[in-house]
Order: sequence, then C-alpha cells, then structure tokens
Amino acid sequence: MIEVKNKEDKFYQFVVKSASGKILLESVEFPDTKSLETTLNEIKDVNLPLKRFERKTNFEGKFLFNLKNDHGSVVGSSGLYNSEAGMENGIKNLKNILIQ
Repeated sequence: MIEVKNKEDKFYQFVVKSASGKILLESVEFPDTKSLETTLNEIKDVNLPLKRFERKTNFEGKFLFNLKNDHGSVVGSSGLYNSEAGMENGIKNLKNILIQ
C-alpha cells in the first residue's frame, strides 16, 4: 500500500507499507505533488534494477536500504532490520508492492 501525506501544507511524502502495516519505505520530502507523482511513476517499473537499492548497516549493526532514482539521488529509506536476510526480504516485498 502506498500512502501519500501532506506535511504541514508545505511538503509531500509517500510511505510504502506491507500488508501487515510495516513501513517498508519512507520517501524524502517533495515540494509539490507533481514531483512526487513523477518519482512514484519512475519507481513503479517492473524492471526496477537492484543497483537502485543502496544497502547499508548503521552504527548499531542494524540493516537498512535506500532507494535511488535514475540520477542517483535517494528518494526513500527503509526502516531498520535485524538481519541482512530481513532487509533483502524487505526489498523484495517493496518491489512486489510497487509493481501492483
């Protein structure tokens, strides 16, 4: 499920949630709905390359990923995962939701 939010009537943001309600990805803030919709359409590609997912580990040893656009800019970040396998499953779930 993709949820669009209007933050303080200044910025727009989208959140992608799993069927269980877990946040898989929280986007950066967008200045208007047009740029938000453009980004959403770009990442809803069935052939979204895995190289667009930047995998990271934080200082506590938790795993997370960033999703980048065609230009290499981060458009969203995941929550924290306890394992690398959990993070990879989060990426898989995100891709499945985006192409629906």
